[in-house]
Amino acid sequence: MGNSMETATSLIPVSFTEGAKKELRKLKDQQELGDEFGLRVGVEGGGCAGMNYILGFDQIKDGDQIFDVDGIKIYMHKAHGLYLAGMEIDFQDGLNSRGFTFNNPNASKTCGCGTSFSV
Repeated sequence: MGNSMETATSLIPVSFTEGAKKELRKLKDQQELGDEFGLRVGVEGGGCAGMNYILGFDQIKDGDQIFDVDGIKIYMHKAHGLYLAGMEIDFQDGLNSRGFTFNNPNASKTCGCGTSFSV
């Protein structure tokens, strides 16, 4: 087993609300993705406050950790846990806003769009 992938089922730095988990399962079913796909949670440079969140189905990449959240496979690059620790991902399905929201206690500054932050 010279495999560099890690599975850390109990140590995922982010949490998902029930609404978010339900929506993620629905999206994965709709997109008819294979078992090799998991939900990528991460950050990237850019956005109006310095960093953007990444949330989308993807295949495993080098440096990823694999987590299991109630049967949903999550991929997260090791380096991103630092920025995401303690974050809660929710799904809003209201008249004014529809989509995933990120509640990050580490963010010193967030912008109005809710997908960009700085630390």
